[in-house]
Amino acid sequence: MQTLISTSETLINKPSSPRFLSLDVFRGMTVAGMILVNNPGSWEYVYAPLRHASWNGCTPTDLVFPFFLFAVGNALSFAIGKYVSEGTGKVLQKIFTRTLLIFGIGLLLNWFPFFKLQDGEWVFKTFDKLRIFGVLQRIALAYMGGALVVAFFKPKQSFAIACGLLIGYWIILLSFGDLTLEGNAVLKLDKWLLGEDHLYHGYYSEVLKQNIAFDPEGLLSFIPAIASVIFGFLVGRFIKEKGNTYEMLSNLFVFGSLAIFIALCWNMLFPINKPIWSSSYVFHTTGLAMILLGVVIYLVDLKGYKGWTNFFVIFGKNPLFIYVLSGIVPKLMSLVPVGDTNLSGWLYSGVLQPIAGDYNGSLLFAILNVLFFWFIGLILDRKKIYIRV
Repeated sequence: MQTLISTSETLINKPSSPRFLSLDVFRGMTVAGMILVNNPGSWEYVYAPLRHASWNGCTPTDLVFPFFLFAVGNALSFAIGKYVSEGTGKVLQKIFTRTLLIFGIGLLLNWFPFFKLQDGEWVFKTFDKLRIFGVLQRIALAYMGGALVVAFFKPKQSFAIACGLLIGYWIILLSFGDLTLEGNAVLKLDKWLLGEDHLYHGYYSEVLKQNIAFDPEGLLSFIPAIASVIFGFLVGRFIKEKGNTYEMLSNLFVFGSLAIFIALCWNMLFPINKPIWSSSYVFHTTGLAMILLGVVIYLVDLKGYKGWTNFFVIFGKNPLFIYVLSGIVPKLMSLVPVGDTNLSGWLYSGVLQPIAGDYNGSLLFAILNVLFFWFIGLILDRKKIYIRV
């Protein structure tokens, strides 16, 4: 089983051997988690664990994206051998082609539905205010950087490069700004390079008392995201070499705990922070990913408790397609008028909120989204259709 980045030559293929079922389950958990946290019934009524930290700190929601990049690295550990065996030219071609495809899909997802309602008329969305970066764009660039490193450097060298990127990133942020929302180097580079109109505007500044242009998937912060992929690769390679043994599992827990300890120490100087993808955040999320993966390995591969796994494996078989679809369908629902609201608003405020209340109704809306896209994945799986880039 491969992740978002497949080793196949086609977009539709068969899944690989379930030798490491736990890795498939882990990847599926991250996809399901991304859908859950991105689709509440109302953003006004979201339980705290399902919200991102406003700036410094880390909630369960802040773990989902780096866990996915960690899973991308896991998959690379199984794919990279074939990459290298085909020669340097083929390696570069595959890496850059997939990077461009995923980045392009992310850009189209930002642009979708391509039209907007203006003064009672539907008009074409122009590029002048199109957000350039996003989740898929971050995945594309982090994959590119991580794949290039692990394809051309040995594991110990890759680890050193990842650590060097994290230290270098820390130095850059301290040298060209501060660690605040308003003054960080990530924001400064994006504003200089792209302009405010092409950035995300969802962060509220307590200093300026208004939302400001700041992109949490900005260009500069893709540097530490590369390390997230590299660490995932190294862990996947370690699991592949050691097999599903208790020795491997104990090492996974020990080094995961060590990564968290490093993160907590670094946090005193460079706070754990998802929006700027701080270096301490990388160690923190990598350590937690290792521990969670270790728990899954213990339950699934060592103890054989597999009855619950199929739900998550379904998400992991078509991760890109399901994630993109989960971004398209809510936008389409928002275009369907129902009374004085739209289809999404009616489903929440007209059906779920009266039944379950504000917060539970919002959560139920998100859960229904997860179940809906799982059902789509189930249909594809039963038809043996696996859509990948």
